[in-house]
This record gives sequence, C-alpha cells and structure tokens, in this order.
Amino acid sequence: MRVELVRRGERSAAMAYLSPLLALLLTLIGGALIVIVWRLSTVDLSNPASGGFFGALQQGFVDYGRFLYVFFIEPLTELWSLEELVAKATPIILVAIGLSLCYLSNTWNIGAEGQIAVGAITGSFLPIFFPDWHGPFMLPAMLILGMLGGMAYAAIPALLKIRFGTNEILTSLMLVYVAQLFLDYLARGPWRNPEGHNFPDSRAFDGGQVLPTLFDTNIRISLIFVFIAAFAAWFLMRWTKMGFQIKVLGQAPRAGAFAGFSQNRMVLMTFLISGALAGLAGICEVAGPVGQLRTSVSPGYGFTAIIVAFLGRLNPIGAIFAGFLLALSYLGGEGAQIALGMSDQTTRVFQGMLLFFVLACDSFIFYRLQIVRTPTLQTGTVTS
Repeated sequence: MRVELVRRGERSAAMAYLSPLLALLLTLIGGALIVIVWRLSTVDLSNPASGGFFGALQQGFVDYGRFLYVFFIEPLTELWSLEELVAKATPIILVAIGLSLCYLSNTWNIGAEGQIAVGAITGSFLPIFFPDWHGPFMLPAMLILGMLGGMAYAAIPALLKIRFGTNEILTSLMLVYVAQLFLDYLARGPWRNPEGHNFPDSRAFDGGQVLPTLFDTNIRISLIFVFIAAFAAWFLMRWTKMGFQIKVLGQAPRAGAFAGFSQNRMVLMTFLISGALAGLAGICEVAGPVGQLRTSVSPGYGFTAIIVAFLGRLNPIGAIFAGFLLALSYLGGEGAQIALGMSDQTTRVFQGMLLFFVLACDSFIFYRLQIVRTPTLQTGTVTS
C-alpha cells in the first residue's frame, strides 16, 4: 500500500480562501504541543510535589493560554504597541507586495533579505558622506538610491537565470549572505562613525535625512508607501497587459510562450520590482526607526515576507492584512520572551510552522491523497 498525490480536476474556490485560516489553526495546535512539551521537560515528574504527569500537563495548558494572550492579545492593548505593530508591519508588507508579483509569474525570489540590506547601504551613502546636506531633496534622493540598490542586486539572480539558466532560488538565497556580510563590513569598517567610541554603527541621521512621522506618533510616512505600492500592484495585475502576462506565464507558461509573451523579460521585470520594494523597505528602516546604518537592519523581514505573500494569497491587498498578523508575531515573541522566559527563537518557530501549514494546505487545494493498495500475492503465485 502506498499513498499518492493525485491532481484534482477542479480546485475548490472556498478552500482557496479557507486555507490560510486552516493553516493558522494548525499552527496554534502545533504551538500548543510545543508549549506542553516544554513544560513537561521543565518538571521533575518523579517528584510528587510537582503533581506528576497530569499536573505538568494541566500547567502546560495554563501556560499555553497565557502564551496566546501574551503573543496575540497583549500587543493590541496599548497605543505604543499598536504603533510598534505598524512600524514592524510596514517593511514586511512592502517586501511581500513585490514578492507576490514574482511568485505569481512563477519566479522565485528568496533573497529579499539581501535586497533590503543593499537598499539600506545605497540609500545611506548620501547622509554618511554628505552629513551636512539636509535640503528638501535629500530624503527623496536617499529613497531613490535605496530602490535602485535593491533593483540592481535583484537583477543579479534574474540575469543569471536568463543567461545561464541557473536556479534563482539558490542564487538569490546565497546573495543574502553576501549582502549581510558586506553590510557588516561597512558598518564596522569604513562607514563606522569616527566619533562613535568604536561602536559598529554609522553616524546618526538627523534633520532632513530622517523619515517624518505621522500624527505625532512613531508611525513613519513609509506607511503611505505601503498603500501606494499595494494599489499600484493591484492596478498592475488587474488592468494592465503586463499583469495579464504575469498571470498567464505563471499559470500556463507554454500558453504564454505561444501567445508571444517573453518569459525572460518577465523574470527580469518581476525581480526588478520586488528588488525595488525591498530596497525601499531597507532605506525606510535605516532612515526611520533605526536612524543609522548598523551591522543588521532587518531581523528577517525578507524571509517573513515570503510567508506574508503566501498567507495573503499572492494578492497585494491580502498582503496588508497578512503583514499585520506576522508583525504581531514579532511583538508577541518579544513579550513571550520577557513574560514567560521562552526562547527568542519562538517567533521563528511559529513563523516556520505557519509557512509549512500554508504550503501544505495549498497543496491539498490542487491535489488529493489517494491510497493505492498493492495486490496481495497468493501462495504459489509465480512472478517474473
């Protein structure tokens, strides 16, 4: 007997929308198992004072209830934490919108984390080398340089795929580490603040080199870029010929080729768009909440955006809602670390489980399990 995946003749439209909710439910169940096992591992079950196995099990459920509150509810109860939520969601959504276009065209950009770093580097060039320039064109020039840097870096795996047929998943992923090491080198070396007492950071940006805030809060105007990018991507996919080509080449590459659509041109275009948005996210972080170029400008936003893109069903508007959910996981993870003493990797574990269940549920939209029974050989049967 063996189990096979058989392609469905027609996919369920309802399941396409319920899949993220089902993935979220499975993630919560998986999280419960992790917390309970963690609780069992911290208790001496042979000690009667600990309540034994069932006492530890009961305490595990109590801990998980508290964990869910700290992880998902508590960050929404204070104004400052809501501002932090928006600040963390902004770069994730920007990157996810670009990645959604890539994935819709069946092009797999996994290196947005590196494109964020390069965007931060190129956008920081002006305030580091011209610290006295605070004119009205300073900030726009920084943003444009950040986007160009992200575009140029994203073009590398695209051109390698077009020219040599390399796998863009591997090349874009490997370039992440090149960009991060180069950023680390600059922040510790030639771009380090000479008056910074040997701390590995650049000089702090100020004046016209910093993104303005909105409504006397910590929310930066980069939030406006999110809505502009989401609307532009939605309009591109809904009303333009290029959006039609992206969808056709993503769903039926041979049909697209027969229609005369260029797969190579689409690979380059989608990589450039996603790289530009990732670079914009990078410079917005440096010119916004961070305020200077550091050895690391992103705690994994580029990888989290992959989950956001799929959780948002590769829709620019859906990415906004999914981005806030994943940003909540960052705040909740920090809260669980402080309140419950859990590992700082808890956030990564939950995000990894969520991506796994999203992809697994999506697979069952297009495929179904089929059990194939192997015929039982009768006694005396001769096989060749």
